Formats: sequence, C-alpha cells, structure tokens
Amino acid sequence: MSISHPPVHDYLSPGGYGPEITLPFIHPEEFINRYQTPQLQVRIFHFSSESIRMLKEKANEESNRSNISSLQALTALVWRSIVRANHHLPHQQATIGVLAINNRHRMDPPLPENYFSNSVDIIKATTTVVEILEHSLGWAALLVHQSIANHTNKVVRESLKEWLQSPLIYQPESIYESISFMMTMSPRFEVYGNEFGLGKPLAARNGRNNTFDGNLVVYPGYEGGGSMDLEICLPSDSMEALESDAEFTNVVSAS
Repeated sequence: MSISHPPVHDYLSPGGYGPEITLPFIHPEEFINRYQTPQLQVRIFHFSSESIRMLKEKANEESNRSNISSLQALTALVWRSIVRANHHLPHQQATIGVLAINNRHRMDPPLPENYFSNSVDIIKATTTVVEILEHSLGWAALLVHQSIANHTNKVVRESLKEWLQSPLIYQPESIYESISFMMTMSPRFEVYGNEFGLGKPLAARNGRNNTFDGNLVVYPGYEGGGSMDLEICLPSDSMEALESDAEFTNVVSAS
C-alpha cells in the first residue's frame, strides 16, 4: 500500500546540536507538573463562510489594509469580546493574546510540508484592556497581524538556539495564567478529510485534556467553503457574558 503523503524524517538540527538532546533533569518532579483544571464552560460557535468574509472585509477596511486574514479578523473579534466578558479587569491591565504558529513555511529554506515533527511556536500580541476596547476591530486585527509578520526565520532560529542552550519543559500554568486567550489549531487542517472506514467525521472536538480559561480551538466548518468552528473555554460568568455580547453574536451563525 502506498502512502499519499510520505513523511519527511530529516529533522531540523542546527549546527553543533543534536540530533539527540539531553535534558538537564534527574527526577520526574523537575519536569512533570499535574495541572489542575478549573471549573469551566465549553461552547462551540459556528461562523459561516459569509460571516467570515464580512468580518474580514470589516477588519481590512478599519485597519486600512488588504492583507488581514480571515483567522486574524476572527481572533481580533474574540479577543475584544473575551476582554469585555471579563468586565472586572482594570483598564490599564495588560491583555495578552497567544497564538500557536506553524514554523514550516517561515523557515529559510522552508521545511517540507510533510516534515515529520512538530515545528510550532507560540507568539504573543499584547496591549491593555482600555486600548483594545477603545479601538476598533481592525486595530486589534492589525496588532495580531503584525505579531505574526514579526515571526521570521531569524526569530525562529534564535529561539531554537536559546532553547538548545538551556533546554526546559514548558509548564501549562506558566502560559495559561497570564493570558486572555490562546488560539490553537487552524481552519486549514483537513480534520473532515480523514477517513478511517467509518465515513466522514461528524464533528471535531478538542477534549478535556487541554481545557483552561481562555482556550480557543479553531476548526474548519463542517460544510467547508471558508466556514469555521470555534471551541471556546471560559468560566461560567464570562461565558454567559460572551453569549450576550452583541459584536460577537452578530457574527456567529446557526450551525
């Protein structure tokens, strides 16, 4: 049986390092930490291709740009809505949006699309509560766009070199507890194209393992065509406020 997308096992290993990396740990408690999941609500929101198209147009118009992507516009919308939902936040408090980002096509030369390993970083877009609420959707989308554009080949390689010089295991609370949200997955992932003999999947879900306050997981919509599904995890009071947020609900579509 042939494999339609054969994996590439030529791992990225900067000069002087690897391919095996020795982690500086002796005891498991030095790198294992059991994250305690708080009581949270999880909801799935659907965005039709038409609502995504209109949102993207609005973000580009308000930012006076033409290169704000659909996902960047959606990220900006949810960021603003989550900050509003957490209405107790001080106006001058920092609000941080974290996005998981694929390094493959950002490397020079690019990594193969079938590179058989994770090559993912996280990037942060930061502002204050008052700034993101007083500015427009387009302003927030441009902030997200610029954070992504700044993640270049040089940044990726310098980050990798720093980690290789001082390896560490990232702990969930070191990322989760200081952020407003973290966006993972991508509408480009063909989650409905995987067929294991049972027919087309009915739905894609994240599962409880990665549940934390502000977790956002984006999937392509079941019907395709640029539609998206967004799984959002928030405390009960924040979720209730989000479901009543006019800017947010005006974009959400019937599933």
